[in-house]
Amino acid sequence: MHSATHHAISAVWRIESAKIVAGIARMVRDIGLAEELAQDALVSALEHWPLDGVPANPGAWLMATAKNRALDRLRRDKLLGEKLEQMGHDLEAQEALIVPDFVDALDAARNDQIGDDLLRLIFTACHPVLSSEARVALTLKLLGGLTTHEIARAFLVAEPTIAQRIVRAKRTLNESRVPFDLPQGDALAERLATVLEVVYLIFNEGYTATAGEDWMRPTLIEEALRLGRMLAELAPQEPEVHGLIALMELQASRAKARVGTSGRPVLLLDQDRSRWDHLLIRRGLTALQRAENLGGPAGPYVLQAAIATCHARAHTAAETDWHRIAEIYGMLAIVSPSPVVELNRAVAVSMAAGPAAALEIVDRLCKDKCLQGYQWLPSVRGDLLEKLGRKDEARQEFERAASLAGNLQERELLLERSSKLKDT
Repeated sequence: MHSATHHAISAVWRIESAKIVAGIARMVRDIGLAEELAQDALVSALEHWPLDGVPANPGAWLMATAKNRALDRLRRDKLLGEKLEQMGHDLEAQEALIVPDFVDALDAARNDQIGDDLLRLIFTACHPVLSSEARVALTLKLLGGLTTHEIARAFLVAEPTIAQRIVRAKRTLNESRVPFDLPQGDALAERLATVLEVVYLIFNEGYTATAGEDWMRPTLIEEALRLGRMLAELAPQEPEVHGLIALMELQASRAKARVGTSGRPVLLLDQDRSRWDHLLIRRGLTALQRAENLGGPAGPYVLQAAIATCHARAHTAAETDWHRIAEIYGMLAIVSPSPVVELNRAVAVSMAAGPAAALEIVDRLCKDKCLQGYQWLPSVRGDLLEKLGRKDEARQEFERAASLAGNLQERELLLERSSKLKDT
């Protein structure tokens, strides 16, 4: 019984933790303290729910508990008066926990364009007082719910490095007294690129989970889409904002077709395209057109959306314009060079010009230290070797990729591909 309850707590926490941290940060104006108080609420749930049962609205229970902890902390530290003056509300409202009402009124008074805790949290965590690496790591920890291990894998760096970045980032924000607000004007533009990067990383974690038993995390996909659409309202003249929305909408349109009946991954070329969500495809195409209409050179999200468009417009895998996709990846490699972009270009080159040409690219990438722990490198190489008839080498590559994969479904898929080569 307790095991089932703990499983429920874990699931609720994964979904609600970012909202709780954001809501508490709005009260205490300190991201590090907000995370600590949210963790206190989690500990309380672990103590009470196995005995009392899971509440009807577990997210609200956690939020209320965290708010109570926040009020206790404010009183104990004799900061309540300062916070009341700063936030412009009276003690009775705090005591009654009428947080949404007074905050909504405060938002209107401040003329915020969008009143959303999670968006505030992203912009606060992406303050220029932090390095770009620290901004992304902190936001993924707070909003994506990723562990330091998962973030380290995403960045292809050592786990202690990520842990240090997160600790230092929270300390810096607190010491610098960074306001928990949405920036305006130039300040918004200054942080926008990092915010877009973070939203897309959150989407990617939902689209292909770094670790765990599930291939996808739909709640993160939905949250990233929601945040992206809000950013479009906040910065409607920024082509890259619309490019990111287009990219996420087009990729999200494949979600139902990416998972088989047993929960196993279904790769792009094997998907039943009749299951793709055509409403999301239309939204994505519209967003990309909006980005292109704004003019200027195409940025990385507009280019990636253009690649996704090539897939969306192909009724079958055989109709895909791989030559065009390879060409766009070449453009992307100039605008946003990275070994991962080059690996994706190799896949497109394989489809357009054959596996031998692609293998030359991949073999060069094998020397890149950044990709040594990246499972998709041996996975792609294994696929190319299999197509070239080098089955023993391909099997070894799939096994190596499986050993690097943190996601259970992904690992089983790779082992299955390796096993099939043993039988041939």
